[in-house]
Amino acid sequence: MSAAPRLAGVIGWPIGHSRSPALHGHWLRRYGIAGHYVPVAVAPDRLEDSLRALALLGFRGCNATIPHKEAALALAAEASATARRIGAANTLTFRPDGSVFADNTDAYGFLANLRQAAPGWRAGAGPALVLGAGGAARAVVAGLIDAGVSELRLANRTRARAEELAAHFGAAVAVVDWARAEDAAEGVATIVNTTSLGMAGQPPLELRLNAAPETALATDLVYQPLVTPFLALAAARGLATVDGLGMLLHQAAPGFEAWFGVAPEVDGELRAAVLAA
Repeated sequence: MSAAPRLAGVIGWPIGHSRSPALHGHWLRRYGIAGHYVPVAVAPDRLEDSLRALALLGFRGCNATIPHKEAALALAAEASATARRIGAANTLTFRPDGSVFADNTDAYGFLANLRQAAPGWRAGAGPALVLGAGGAARAVVAGLIDAGVSELRLANRTRARAEELAAHFGAAVAVVDWARAEDAAEGVATIVNTTSLGMAGQPPLELRLNAAPETALATDLVYQPLVTPFLALAAARGLATVDGLGMLLHQAAPGFEAWFGVAPEVDGELRAAVLAA
């Protein structure tokens, strides 16, 4: 008698836009695994009940996306040091007793994307400029500091949020006014947009990068569209650029391995499958 298919999924509110089912579905087919990865719409006030129900239904775990990342961490019986440091969880694993182990793989995905798409990139090559101070920014800041960035400049449209994030991470992070973000690009090695500016349906991020060295790398967490106005401006300036799709792909790998037992490969075939979804 064959074993029951393994189950995992992604929870969010709403969830219909998620590319994760296409991503994990591609890996399940590639590796011939008997399993399913499904999207589950979970209202914010039903999160605890929903996690309990998924565990009872035999799910191995799930990804958590907006607006559940912080609440999922709070509900977990145990969490990784990375999730606690970032203050949010995106990868949940259900243990045999139904309890939840929470992890955050966003920082891992961010760094893995840069290292794959720009093999010559080094975090310690110079300061970094991070734009935005939301949940994604927390993961990016944690990843950059852990990778060796000694000076990180943080700019956000609401300065108070940037100051809160800087206080969390300590002396390595210096807040700059949003109006001075262009000047803050002087001498940097890495520039990261973590805001929603430039996403389809959102205003563009119009940041002139004249002060940035020609050796700097610019990356955008937005991947719809792949080439955002910010990345287009950076390329016109002659900077190396990395789009945000790879972060989505790489952050998914640790969860897939935990739930389905195979360490998956992130490659061009996977990118094409997700873009076609």
